[in-house]
Amino acid sequence: MRGRFFQLLTALLFASSISLVQAQPAAAPVKVPAPVPAVKPKELSLVRVNVTGQPYDYMRPWQKRPPFAKRALGAVLPKNRVLVTADLVANQNYVELERAESGEKSGAEVLVVDFEANLALVEPTDKKFLDGLVPLQLALDTVVGDRIAALQLEPTGALAVTEGLVTTIQMTRYPADVGQFLTYRISMSMQHRDNSYTIPLVKNNKLAGLLLRYDPRSQVLDAIPAPIIAHFLKEAETEPYRGFPSAGFSFFPTRDPQLRKFAGQTGKASGVYVMGVEPNMPAAKAGLQVGDIVTAVDNNDIDQNGNYVDPLYGKVEFTNLITARSFVGETLPIQIQRAGKPLQLNLVLEHRAAQDYVIPPYNIDQPPLFLVLGGLVFQELSRPYLKEWGGNWQKEAPQRFVYMDRFQSELFPEGNRRVVILSQVLPANSTIGYDEFAYLTVMTVNGKEIKSLRDLAVAVKHPVDGFHKIETAEDPKLIALEEAQITGEAAAVQENYGLPSLQRLE
Repeated sequence: MRGRFFQLLTALLFASSISLVQAQPAAAPVKVPAPVPAVKPKELSLVRVNVTGQPYDYMRPWQKRPPFAKRALGAVLPKNRVLVTADLVANQNYVELERAESGEKSGAEVLVVDFEANLALVEPTDKKFLDGLVPLQLALDTVVGDRIAALQLEPTGALAVTEGLVTTIQMTRYPADVGQFLTYRISMSMQHRDNSYTIPLVKNNKLAGLLLRYDPRSQVLDAIPAPIIAHFLKEAETEPYRGFPSAGFSFFPTRDPQLRKFAGQTGKASGVYVMGVEPNMPAAKAGLQVGDIVTAVDNNDIDQNGNYVDPLYGKVEFTNLITARSFVGETLPIQIQRAGKPLQLNLVLEHRAAQDYVIPPYNIDQPPLFLVLGGLVFQELSRPYLKEWGGNWQKEAPQRFVYMDRFQSELFPEGNRRVVILSQVLPANSTIGYDEFAYLTVMTVNGKEIKSLRDLAVAVKHPVDGFHKIETAEDPKLIALEEAQITGEAAAVQENYGLPSLQRLE
């Protein structure tokens, strides 16, 4: 009886709770305004881009790494061209375009590539391959608060759209780490798909940018924005392609009143303090000096943080006026204070090509140079070599090489040279005792100063008293190899290590 009583009581309480809930009046639905979609449900001009290739191996410069295959989405543009990232087509052997709706394929040719801006144009070999696809126009009016959509394709060819919000527009460094470029930062929860290597971003069916990098943990996406793409496309119409301009000076904010006092600034506190001026660059040619304070660029005032007021984005670092808003060959006026006196300088803008650096920041699909002497492997120092230590190369790579890369303008102000290094030692009879030596900076060989691998190739043709004498900046300071032994073992070294050649000088 007691158990039945509790069953009845429970049933009554449950019925009461139902009646109480039903007796309450229904709440009026809250109307939430639907967000304006960044992409409309209509066919978009996208094609799959399939790339195969082989990167170069800077640790073993005589060979390549295993082949790779990448898939991406390209944005169809006017003039029968498709826009992708430079990273996608770097070291490519073959590029193929694929229609998403039909699977039809065509080979493609890389027309223009800019590793600094991470952009490239490809064109199908079949001139009619893109017929029926309406070229995308650029959305040049994106601002903070706009909704942007990332476009991806499912394996079935269905369009996958992920929307996000533009939270910041700022200057950041792109993968080549040469200067700073305008970047959209977008909050977006994006899923990985097999064509995610290059992802177009659209706003109202117009191309707003391309994926630059994505952090799945913070769900933050950085995008190459449409203004950078527009600059690239305009420059791509010229032959040869000239790239983005640079001024060639480093700076520091002037928030510190003692720094302004030291520089002798008068009047309103503003501008940036010039810390360094690179030789033979536009700033140096225009007469800019260390200690000057740059107060305006192209008639845009610069505040103490180095920002100007952009009519579209608000406060942005003034380097945007040089990279995105100016072109190679143009004259850019800058206002400065020198010891408290106002001056105007005129910068004739130039592009600094990778080969113009002492330590090149990137490689345009060219094999690394090397020379093997006995078992000693010599190379020219470059950032691609340093990046062999991985994403954390600035901490993992030999620190003296990282230092030389970072401060190359100050260390080698004369320019017009390379840094030759002893990268490793292949065990051989002629290198017994030197097996553990590596990462040494070569200063002279046989009494000749070494400023390039070609210099070294010439120097080893003139041994001193039957020996090659190699002087290095680091210990052991001197390495001596017997010429007769090296010559006698050259063929064996080449065969033992599978070297196609003992040198590549061009």
